Amino acid sequence: MKQQERRVSTEIQRGINKFLESLRGERNASEHTLRAYSNELGRFAEYLGPQARWKEIDHITIRGFLSHLHGCGLSKVSVARALAALRSIYKWLGREGIVSQNPAKLVSSPKLPKKLPRVPTMEEINGLLNTAMPESAAFPERDRAIIELLYGCGLRNSELVGVELGDIEEANGVVLVRGKGKKQRYVPLEGAAVEALEAYREARKKVLQATRKNTRRLFINQRGGPLTTRSVGRIVKKIAVSRGLPQDVHPHTLRHAFGSHMLTEGADLRSIQELLGHERLATTQKYTQLSITHVMEVYDRTHPRAK
Repeated sequence: MKQQERRVSTEIQRGINKFLESLRGERNASEHTLRAYSNELGRFAEYLGPQARWKEIDHITIRGFLSHLHGCGLSKVSVARALAALRSIYKWLGREGIVSQNPAKLVSSPKLPKKLPRVPTMEEINGLLNTAMPESAAFPERDRAIIELLYGCGLRNSELVGVELGDIEEANGVVLVRGKGKKQRYVPLEGAAVEALEAYREARKKVLQATRKNTRRLFINQRGGPLTTRSVGRIVKKIAVSRGLPQDVHPHTLRHAFGSHMLTEGADLRSIQELLGHERLATTQKYTQLSITHVMEVYDRTHPRAK
């Protein structure tokens, strides 16, 4: 640890630490995001060396850093992620008056191949939800409720684990969701998701009584503690794969399916944007591409003149 401290400028490390603190406090960033930013900026600090100062870094230095990452064997996606982290910290440094310009904005991002995530079909999702939980499910009532909320409400993994008992407003048929940047939104809670939640809350009560634990978080583990995003990822993958979905399925897959299926069934983009909590409509528009991709696959597979 002492060797690493000697290789890194105190001024640069101090700026990184304060930036990460602001992400945690002001923007309510997830632990995953904080860890990713810390790793990317830590690499940058080591590349700069112990004598570096923020005001002396220019776009040529940043280009050199990205070339260094590429030379170390990092993918274009990883290099682009590092540049995004630098743009973010320089934006913060500018607001704090530490620098007067953002040299990272002068550096172009690597061109990435456009790869759309595969979205499960409605039939696949129905096959996942209309059958009993597999015998391997450790907490079947909870696991069904998790999948119903991820798909039925279009939640992010971090939003799901953050839901508290008081956020469920049954009388109004909605759930309060805490999204990115401390933004809140209400999403409808109806049908199968409500039924799954009712069954789960009874089972949840028994677990808390048996473990003598108490928590406001809706989703808990078998020891009565709050569930983590990593645990949700394992639960979703295990159950989905047991129902024939591919190995790369994860909680965000169900969120993608929520948006894509709503669009296919006639929902407008603005409504989907609101339900998903996207800040920009451009983010929501990717579901148009996903929908078109699915239509083309169906056409190629079924139209007699396409074969």
